Amino acid sequence: MEPVIKKLEDGERIPYDLLLLADPSKPIVEDYLARGSCYTASLADECVGVFVLLRTRPETVEIVNVAVKEDMQGRGIGKRLVQKALEAAREMNAKTVEIGTGNSSIQQLALYQKCGFRMVGVDSDFFVRHYAEPIFENGIPCRDMIRLRLEL
Repeated sequence: MEPVIKKLEDGERIPYDLLLLADPSKPIVEDYLARGSCYTASLADECVGVFVLLRTRPETVEIVNVAVKEDMQGRGIGKRLVQKALEAAREMNAKTVEIGTGNSSIQQLALYQKCGFRMVGVDSDFFVRHYAEPIFENGIPCRDMIRLRLEL
């Protein structure tokens, strides 16, 4: 069964539980929610995935906060979310799509590269500077933001 992915409309419930899986800072999440568009993926009326699409510069958008409910991971939902984000970026006439993830986010780095993104930079100590609590994934300290880009 394919998830139904749609843009969240004003007044609909924001899936903070999922958003905070990918980004543990509610103030940072609220900041980019206010500036971007949130999309949700649902299966049988249950929200199982989310991403936020944010225009950052002319002809450039960034996919922020791709998250899939933990018990639904590994089923292709993340890939569908990224594909939908790319479709939405094309509809916005974007030429460039950017995405960033932690140095410790092994599965996410693999997914984004499988979707055509290329690594273009490292923002050293990004997570140390912007988050009060240390973040660990896969037994690795999350310190650096790996920046990736895809030209449409």
